[in-house]
Amino acid sequence: MRRIIPIAVGITVLAVCLFSLGPANSPLSSITVSPRLVSVQRFPENELCAFDELASAGAPLPPENLLRAPRSASAIARSLTVGSSSAYAASQSSGAIADISRPPVRTIRDTYPTYTFVAVDNQHDEVVLQDNNLWSIRTFNRLENTPPGAPPSPPKRIIQGHKVVVFDRTKQGDVEPNRILRVPHRGFSLAVDEDKQELYVGVQYPPQVPVYRKTASGDEKPLRSLQGESTRLSDAHGVALDTKKKLMFVNNWGHVSDYLTAGTGRFEDASISVYPLDVRGDAAPLRVIQGPKTQLNWPAAMSLDPDTGDLYVANDVGQSILVFKETDKGNVAPSRVIKGSKTGLRYPTGVFVDAKNKEVWAANFGNATATVYPLSANGNVAPLRIIRSAPGGYEGLRFGKVEAVAYDSRREEYLVPN
Repeated sequence: MRRIIPIAVGITVLAVCLFSLGPANSPLSSITVSPRLVSVQRFPENELCAFDELASAGAPLPPENLLRAPRSASAIARSLTVGSSSAYAASQSSGAIADISRPPVRTIRDTYPTYTFVAVDNQHDEVVLQDNNLWSIRTFNRLENTPPGAPPSPPKRIIQGHKVVVFDRTKQGDVEPNRILRVPHRGFSLAVDEDKQELYVGVQYPPQVPVYRKTASGDEKPLRSLQGESTRLSDAHGVALDTKKKLMFVNNWGHVSDYLTAGTGRFEDASISVYPLDVRGDAAPLRVIQGPKTQLNWPAAMSLDPDTGDLYVANDVGQSILVFKETDKGNVAPSRVIKGSKTGLRYPTGVFVDAKNKEVWAANFGNATATVYPLSANGNVAPLRIIRSAPGGYEGLRFGKVEAVAYDSRREEYLVPN
């Protein structure tokens, strides 16, 4: 499952360590290497694997042991490169040791941006794109348009590094953020109530919507939070606000389970649930859009047209932008659908309504592009403009958060869950 975190939310990774390790002088042989489960522990929210603490719990470890490795992902990656101290993994069956620090024969990697979120800055006439592959935020002129056959459009500015939090608009490069707000793990989307200066965060699992001060930082607690069985939240993703009518919209993928109780998992249809803007606690939705007529299929970001009340949904796997009336409920078809071969949509996960210029933007996860349409667009329509950050016709790998890989020897294929 892909994990996408829009602009200004940091990512915390929980790693499960499966290495069984041995000394550097252990014999290397032609063996089958398999993981050995050392332990299963529940870690606190927003914490990494505590390598040092785990190591100190037992006997002293040799310096080449991975449990002595630095905690940062980049440092761990450096420790596994050619010329560094060797790392070793043990065979499940024999306990023999194999060197795993040798260079790869080849690498499967996407070298172009993977756009997952888009926003328009009308004050400066710029469009801002979040890139989840190269860990960057890229800023373009709003009227940028990459012609067919031309090289990719260069951004005006790039903020790049391993954390995406809060930055000044003019920052560029690998710079320190102004502030970091630690939110629950698996945060997916953001929405802001500018009138009340409040920040809403859609969290996938356990599904919830905490609300913070817009300028909150560090470990500051939310002002309130929507969470509980009555909410009907299920793998919550996109969040959109109607500050005029005091409504909040949350879309859900329909993956339901209580992680504390075995056997409670089930699948429901994807949905959009509607709540009062100031909702808190375990509160039921005012209404729910759900059913096969909706065409919802991995809905991601949402954006509301404040003038018409139209709700635009980036429909990732559906390869479309769905438009609902904010008064819709039940198993209802969208009033409009932007979809088809002319649209340039390819796994859209970001959508943004530019009410000032009467345009709607889409960030496409699958082909390193952002496409923009008239706000009234419907059907198989060509975009007004395209910002392309890869060669024409490029098809991205669509890697989201790769945590495992398997090899199908019969079909000679790699299986990569995201």
